Amino acid sequence: MSKFRKDDGKELPPISTASLPDIVFMLLFFFMVSTTMREVTLKVKMRIPEATELSKLEKKSLVSYIYIGEPLPTYQKTFGKAPRIQLNDQFATVDEVQDFVIAEREARDEAEQPFMVTSLKIDENTRMSIVGDVKQELRKSAALNINYSSRKKAER
Repeated sequence: MSKFRKDDGKELPPISTASLPDIVFMLLFFFMVSTTMREVTLKVKMRIPEATELSKLEKKSLVSYIYIGEPLPTYQKTFGKAPRIQLNDQFATVDEVQDFVIAEREARDEAEQPFMVTSLKIDENTRMSIVGDVKQELRKSAALNINYSSRKKAER
């Protein structure tokens, strides 16, 4: 038989924290790489209409978005309930659409300019009169590649 010896005098060694900064920085880099920042804060209600035939855009970096819809309740006291145009983070009028498109075009590389797409994100309850006015301004600024954003129709 073997003898069992009781080690009352020994304590557990402390946990090494030498690798803790490495773990923290790995987590930090992971979240920095995997997180996407929202580019535009929506100020209009946005319920995009459903469609059956959709195609996905190849290069989203070449897309400029124009949002059209009823202002959110926090902005309705100032701007009313009529549908408004939002360019980037600000409300705009139809006359400012042409300047917006020109500024977006100048911000791109010259080789990418012919491939630019203007995507209209329009609330499904918005009347077509304001959309027609925006399309006329896009024609004046030679932004002829227009896309209507929609969501896929749910299968029932």
